[in-house]
Amino acid sequence: MNQLYTILIFSLVLIFGCSSDSDDVVATANITIAFSHYWEDVPVSNSDFNSLNYTNDHGELLSIERLRYLISDVEFTKTDGQTILIEGYNLVDVTNQTNLSYTPIEKIEKGTYSNVSFIFGLVNEKNTDGTYNDLNAASWNVPSMLGGGYHYMQLDGKFINSNNDAQGYNYHAIRAADNAGANPTFPQDTFFRVDLGVITIESDVEISIAMHIEEWFKNPNSWDLNVYNQTLMPNSAAQILMYENGQNVFTLEGIN
Repeated sequence: MNQLYTILIFSLVLIFGCSSDSDDVVATANITIAFSHYWEDVPVSNSDFNSLNYTNDHGELLSIERLRYLISDVEFTKTDGQTILIEGYNLVDVTNQTNLSYTPIEKIEKGTYSNVSFIFGLVNEKNTDGTYNDLNAASWNVPSMLGGGYHYMQLDGKFINSNNDAQGYNYHAIRAADNAGANPTFPQDTFFRVDLGVITIESDVEISIAMHIEEWFKNPNSWDLNVYNQTLMPNSAAQILMYENGQNVFTLEGIN
């Protein structure tokens, strides 16, 4: 009888132990990050390119002919401070309407997060020459004399200059470098983290992020295209101004 009782107790422990283990399964969801683009709250797509449609904060009339940029290292911060880092990157190409959304392979635990963020560009330790074959094929590289690595953004077009002539501009963001040549130096980091704030994930979700293109020319630095238009990659002062203006470019548009 005692042996039968022992077997019964052991069986109950196994049954309830397995039941408890199944309750510990973490519910997860797929995450998609989608990017949209605006100029003063008016949607911008490649169908709007190559026309002098926009006026920047300094008063120059301008067009957009190419816009592509890199985001990387999406990070979810739990309410207890723990973080989940999704390593990888996405080259958003508005010109060709490619990679306007990004779905990481990793799923995310459901729940409320105190912050979701991503890096504009690449952090320095990941921004090394020749590392990424797809970026190499996209001609996204930075010349080695400027420190190598990869672009953060290419925004190109034309503007009407102070002589009332159409002139090209190349607003290219990279890692700021001084002393171009074999041994460039780097005055400060110019990649930056974009914080989107609190997000609750209850099921598969699309996080919509807006780029406000006018902010690249606006805040806190009113951008004078007559001064800063081309050859900006070797100009560390211009790169730092871009970094400062970039802090106001991205906002959370919604959760779908």
